[in-house]
Amino acid sequence: MGRVVRTILFWAWAWALACSGPTVLAAEEAASSQGIKRASDAVVGVLAVAVDNANSSATLGAVRQGSGVVIGADGLVLTIGYLILEADQVLLLPDDGRRVPARVVGYDVATGFGLIKSLIPLDLPAAPLGEPATVGDNDTLLVISGGEGAGISMARRVSQRPFSGYWEYHLDHALFTVPPRTDHSGAALFNLQGELLGVGSLVVSDALGPDQPSVAGNMFVPIDLLKPILDELLAQGRSTQSKRAWMGVNCIELGGEVRVLRVNRAGPAEAAGLRPGDQIVRIDGQAVDSLQTLWHRLWGGGAPERDVSLDILRDGRSMRVPLHTVDRQTTIKQPEGT
Repeated sequence: MGRVVRTILFWAWAWALACSGPTVLAAEEAASSQGIKRASDAVVGVLAVAVDNANSSATLGAVRQGSGVVIGADGLVLTIGYLILEADQVLLLPDDGRRVPARVVGYDVATGFGLIKSLIPLDLPAAPLGEPATVGDNDTLLVISGGEGAGISMARRVSQRPFSGYWEYHLDHALFTVPPRTDHSGAALFNLQGELLGVGSLVVSDALGPDQPSVAGNMFVPIDLLKPILDELLAQGRSTQSKRAWMGVNCIELGGEVRVLRVNRAGPAEAAGLRPGDQIVRIDGQAVDSLQTLWHRLWGGGAPERDVSLDILRDGRSMRVPLHTVDRQTTIKQPEGT
């Protein structure tokens, strides 16, 4: 079904391009069509099942579906990391209906990328890696997803800026596109030459950025973040940047205040007694007024496993909470034998 849907959409797009007027040269049309066909063929579905009692199942579910894109001739597939976090079983779903067993190669906390490798040949083309910095706001881009509900649609980048996630995550620059795609998990963002620009992570309500009108869109992790760490991911399963402190807390930023939204089960924050609704005012004596500030000061304050001090406001009362951080990787459950 995925191949049929995506093929119909691809040729509908190609017809629209061909009818776009004399300013589009025939050679450019042919090159774009070939590039997009190659890109579409490189995108596969991803089905992952988490290990028993995985901590991540509470928020992500035990069974997860999304997309990935082939980036290596040896069956190496790039996806968004939360799809394969604590995964026990992974299947790749090419358009030809196969269910190809795969193994997790790496999960990078710092970027959010996940790497999978097929256990039998995929025989699919690898997508070339593009340069997100060369994309302009008026350039036509394509979002391609794989699996049973595979689809392809046009998109436009509307901003490229920092992004801070509530789950102890920050990117110095991320790509934001419109219109939004609900099948964003691991979906691939391409230019019209078929070059991979990013991997889909979220639906957001502020695609245009802060202090701008509220417009729904998607956030993509840009592919240029993968290039310098790919060898590390293949060799170690994560980048050096991912060896950093973790509290096990979800936070939200509202009007210059950072408040606890959720405390992870059996994490350092739970052990320290943090509660939803607590406002984090300072960390190690340094003021906190944004998620970006909190995460940067957490990661830049020393070793991954160390004691930190949080000054909080709870029900109008000031409190100091000692907390012992851990390396996030040590909390991730692995399949037996891994």
